[in-house]
Amino acid sequence: MTALMLCLALLLDAALGEPGWLWRRLPHPAVLMGRAIGWCDTRFNRGTLRRTKGVLTVFILVTAAFILGNLLAALGPVVEVLLAAILLAQRSLVDHLRAVADGLRLSLPAGRRAVAMIVSRDTADMPPASVARSAIESASENLSDGVIAPAFWFLVGGLPGILVYKMVNTADSMIGYRTPRHLEFGWAAARLDDLLNLVPARLTALLIAVPAGVTGEWRAIAADARRHKSPNAGWPEAAMSRALGVALAGPRAYDGRMQDFAWVNPAGRRTLNAADVDAAITRLWQAWGVMLATSVLLFLISF
Repeated sequence: MTALMLCLALLLDAALGEPGWLWRRLPHPAVLMGRAIGWCDTRFNRGTLRRTKGVLTVFILVTAAFILGNLLAALGPVVEVLLAAILLAQRSLVDHLRAVADGLRLSLPAGRRAVAMIVSRDTADMPPASVARSAIESASENLSDGVIAPAFWFLVGGLPGILVYKMVNTADSMIGYRTPRHLEFGWAAARLDDLLNLVPARLTALLIAVPAGVTGEWRAIAADARRHKSPNAGWPEAAMSRALGVALAGPRAYDGRMQDFAWVNPAGRRTLNAADVDAAITRLWQAWGVMLATSVLLFLISF
């Protein structure tokens, strides 16, 4: 039954995406999670024992998400499907990526403005290849965080599972940084997010690699993934680079400072353009399709 509900949620998200008319009137669940995390950060991230306070904060947030998920699941499968669809982000991800491709075709400044909506690196002086590369890298990682991982945890734990994952992932995006303020308080959020993404990140890489026909390069994908600063984010990025035949990552600027990141698939083509972003969109839909087909198969097996 859970696999069938995931199928319906995947299809609903793909068809409707993020209905702006609804979220202009009501706060999105991710926004509510963010508010709760922000309140905890303001209230507890002070004084001594910050790591302990961070661990307790994550425990409370996860427990609340688990309890809320069970309460909402008791309302029936329709509620579960609707909420799961809301917490998936395939259509939104594709729309943001398409905006970058369309922007690049229009002008370089338009492409820079579009990619600035989805990346945190400096975009003001990006050449066209860097705009396309940044968009593809972001899309690869967000396919894992925003689509495959939530779907995986919904299959594993139903509505409580997907809510717990989204709570932890949101906490990591807000407080899981190695900054003076969050190094200790955000430690638990960052480590738990790493743990929850351990399987989904590698599953995402596989879902990209299978339809692209690059599973024979799995050792190279794994080697590139291990060069990434994150234990998980490198996997979908490495698979996408091989699927497109391009080099990703490499040097980029944050807050005016150039940082020397290792290249992913360094032998790949580095002159990227809008057509490569279009190709990445195709790969996103292919991975989504394999995930949908897998869910259908799981339903049929359990039927």
